[in-house]
Amino acid sequence: MPTSRRVLVVGGGGREHALAWKLARDGADVLVAPGNAGTASIAENVAIPADDIPSLVRLAKDRGVDLTVVGPEAPLVAGIVDAFTAADLRIFGPTAQAAQLEGSKIFCKQILHRGDVPTAMFQEFRSVARAREFLEAREDVPVVIKADGLAAGKGVFVCDSREEALAAVATLGSDPQFTKAAAGILIEERLDGMEVSVMAITDGRTIVTLPPLQDHKAAYDGDTGPNTGGMGAYCPTPFVSPDLMAEIEERILVPTVHSLRRSKVPFQGVLYAGLMLTTQGPKVLEYNARFGDPECQALMVRLDSSLLELFDAAADRRLENVAPPRWNEAASVTVVMAAEGYPGPVEKGRPIRGLEAAAAIEDVVVFHAATRQAPEGIVTDGGRVLAVTGTGESLAKAKLRAYSAVKEIRWPGGWCRKDIADKAFDHERRSLLTAGTAVAPQPEAGG
Repeated sequence: MPTSRRVLVVGGGGREHALAWKLARDGADVLVAPGNAGTASIAENVAIPADDIPSLVRLAKDRGVDLTVVGPEAPLVAGIVDAFTAADLRIFGPTAQAAQLEGSKIFCKQILHRGDVPTAMFQEFRSVARAREFLEAREDVPVVIKADGLAAGKGVFVCDSREEALAAVATLGSDPQFTKAAAGILIEERLDGMEVSVMAITDGRTIVTLPPLQDHKAAYDGDTGPNTGGMGAYCPTPFVSPDLMAEIEERILVPTVHSLRRSKVPFQGVLYAGLMLTTQGPKVLEYNARFGDPECQALMVRLDSSLLELFDAAADRRLENVAPPRWNEAASVTVVMAAEGYPGPVEKGRPIRGLEAAAAIEDVVVFHAATRQAPEGIVTDGGRVLAVTGTGESLAKAKLRAYSAVKEIRWPGGWCRKDIADKAFDHERRSLLTAGTAVAPQPEAGG
């Protein structure tokens, strides 16, 4: 019997657990660096941080890794793909220069402008003082303030007024977590509409578009509170029809890939478009250079065909020769369970109870995000702790299963949003009411 392929997954969050879970199901021998308590049950964890690129190169060489898959954005921006390629190691992900599509919002805007890709109007500034002067001199209108660099999903401020915008700029200038990211500041017009996420795997020439999702960035129910790395996601979303998906591919994804190539920055990896569906059509809010988290978890439970085959083809630049991925008919809902205080400072090391009971629920997978094994059992190890994912023949059943599992899990201060996927149900109700059809009530979230 042939030896299984050895794949290294770089990262230690919920996205990496989902990738390792699917690759293991595809038959790969999976290493995860550094991993978490969840990945330890399906793969071999190696205690190397995701940003220790030289040690990861040595690991891949020493362990005969066939393919490395990079989960988080920071090592991509830091040049992990360049380092692996220089060492003649196969790796899936964009180069450091191409990863600037996420690493620099100003670079992203330049690429969009060159490709005539629809996006919000913007101004860029290289100092807090200049940004403040601009805001004080213009009309008091809603804007979005963005730190140019990486800020773990927290460097975006949606502002209703000049006062809020000035406060956001002041935060970027004074909060230590934004010191590097705020070397450049974008001030954008605020777009109105419904926000959706569309990801595609590309080898720089061919793109394979994945099913659309909807993420939930705000911390609390009703999209209130500060931005986070993501509090939940569901797939598919009813807001993106097949015709709209074709438009997104034609007007957004393909021109972006072409614009990068024309700029001599070919992109290979996951192209993640955060979109606003406006009355003028879909517009790009931002691009990420990797799978979303928790969107990845909601996608992986629906993928029936081989993820490893897609990654192999993209890494070898032969995606045009691969059959389209097969997706099951189930819907999926992922609910992030977070530690008390998130997205601010959190206390680590709190014991988690009920993981076995939650995982025993039919069609539920509990992906670990910030957990570690301790003498007393599995404990919390960060802000977003778990990504509880349910599937079902309908979105309502997927939501019910996810929240039923959430109710089984306990630790002091653990919390989650209760309204993941409710926008889809609201959309369905409005559509049925417009058509004059009776509407059945949806299940309430527990936990």
